[in-house]
Amino acid sequence: MNFIGTGLRELGLKVRRQRTRMALRHVKRQLQRSEIALGREGTAQAASFPEVRNEIVALKKLEQEQKEVAVRIAQIDEALKQIDSERQENSRAQNEAVAKLELEKKPLVQRRDEAKHAASTCDRALSGVESRLQANDEADHELLKQLSALQAQAPPPDDLEARTAVFAAKRARLPEEQAELVRAREGSVEACRQAKQKLNAAEDELATAEKNIARVREEFEAKDRALNEKARGQQDALRAARAQHQTVEERKDPAYLNIGRHLATQGIAPPNAPDLLHDVLRHRQSVDRHFEHTKELKRLSDEIDKQQLRKFYFAVVSTLVLLAIILPLLFQTPPRREWFPQSTDAILSLNAERFERDDLPKRWRSEDFWQQTWPGLIGAATQTPRLKIPSDAARVTRAVATTENSSGREFLLVEARNDVSPVVRTIAQDKEFEKRAISGLPVWQRANFSVARIGPKTLAVGMPDGVDELVRVRLGLEPDLQITGQFFDRFQALDRETTLRLISRDPPGLAKAFHPVFPRELLERTQLLGLGLSLQSPVKARLLLKFPSDAAASEITKSIHDDPQRWLHLEESDLSLFIQSPDVARQHSNLEVRFNMPEKTARLLLQRIAKTDASPAVSAAN
Repeated sequence: MNFIGTGLRELGLKVRRQRTRMALRHVKRQLQRSEIALGREGTAQAASFPEVRNEIVALKKLEQEQKEVAVRIAQIDEALKQIDSERQENSRAQNEAVAKLELEKKPLVQRRDEAKHAASTCDRALSGVESRLQANDEADHELLKQLSALQAQAPPPDDLEARTAVFAAKRARLPEEQAELVRAREGSVEACRQAKQKLNAAEDELATAEKNIARVREEFEAKDRALNEKARGQQDALRAARAQHQTVEERKDPAYLNIGRHLATQGIAPPNAPDLLHDVLRHRQSVDRHFEHTKELKRLSDEIDKQQLRKFYFAVVSTLVLLAIILPLLFQTPPRREWFPQSTDAILSLNAERFERDDLPKRWRSEDFWQQTWPGLIGAATQTPRLKIPSDAARVTRAVATTENSSGREFLLVEARNDVSPVVRTIAQDKEFEKRAISGLPVWQRANFSVARIGPKTLAVGMPDGVDELVRVRLGLEPDLQITGQFFDRFQALDRETTLRLISRDPPGLAKAFHPVFPRELLERTQLLGLGLSLQSPVKARLLLKFPSDAAASEITKSIHDDPQRWLHLEESDLSLFIQSPDVARQHSNLEVRFNMPEKTARLLLQRIAKTDASPAVSAAN
């Protein structure tokens, strides 16, 4: 195994060489910056050296170009200041012109308002005169009608002449009143015409003033836009000039670098900054030191036995290839398996943590029915030594494999919240339990109860034959139940939000495993059934159904909408499964029904699953 040590040593040398190379690049950059700084400050001292004459000439040209650019920058700055001054002057002039026009507009607005008020008054007066004329005509018509009715009476009344004279006198006064009203209307019409003329004239004057204000504002705004555009052009030119100035400054660095290197080689420091020469010399020493360290590491690496190194690389590559083959196979393994036999028809999963937290189980704990129902729900899990359910358990899962002539066999898994090693040690020390092994996996048995550990937190408990089969399934000696498909994925997704889950691959056969829950008519039409209950207040339920075809699912959907009581009630009882109309969603042949369940129905449903109700008929009567 010497090749492993050789390979690890070579990897260590490679890491050290990489770190040294990174450090060498850093100190080289520091040396270059210090040489440029030395050349910048020592240009005057380098003028007497013919070796750097070309660099000094190039620097003078670049400095001249920088001066020209600096002059252009100053001119642009001055132009921007001038533009800003013009914009402020334009804004001031606009405010003064608009204020003057607004001042001239105020009396025009006042005259317009007065003319509008006068025209409105004339219109009201004319309307009053028209109303009085109409009332006069109606009065004349009413008097004529009454006179005709009086004359038509048979026999005529005794005071016919007197009453006729009264009506005639009243009618005689009406024409005079009408003439006065006609004259008043003519006067009102003339007054309204004059008032409207004045109003139109005032509105024309006001409109002209507003147009003048808008025209003045547009002129000043156009000038301001032109100034803004001019300022943007100058700012673009300023940015370009500054960028050019910076570019010229960067082009001077190579010349300063050569000058600085020559001064450092000659040992000449500028009088105003002698420390710059010391910085260059110190960085040169650092570069030489790192370079020597790199050469030493390379020499050590060359001394390593290449044959041993090839063996190490071959071992590493072989390991990576094996991992590339094994890891995909591991990731393809289902992340979670219930490890039940392949013949399983129904699974009841109880979330013990939610039974500990939910509202209704907390309230039911002191009631007699719960003392019977809870043991019926978890079955043989109550006999597990040292494990308190639900406080120590996370989940209790029961599976039923039914047959044609019997209720079949039951399999039970208990998943603890923590490691089950203390439970296993307690069982191993209990003399009542006898230990045996199935293919090396220990199983403890007493009377008709067995326990086996099939996972870090999972125990198989129950009848000996059921536990033995679960162990063989877990070891791969018998095929397990592999739940796949969209329906089962949706059912698994209920795990986080439900307290109790029930799923069946043979819905009509549910009556063999539990007391009747769903209507027989519904079970016979479905292929798969899933139920999730959350025992909060109110009880929330989700029912998942899979039908043989899309048409069958569509038919049941319509029927549930039209008559939900027919499909959603407890079998052999009058109790409904829902409080309000259920929410039904269909996706191809799958159906999802959401509803809130009455507490009384939830009680009886749990009793039927636990098989602790006296009989369906008696429970319904209660």
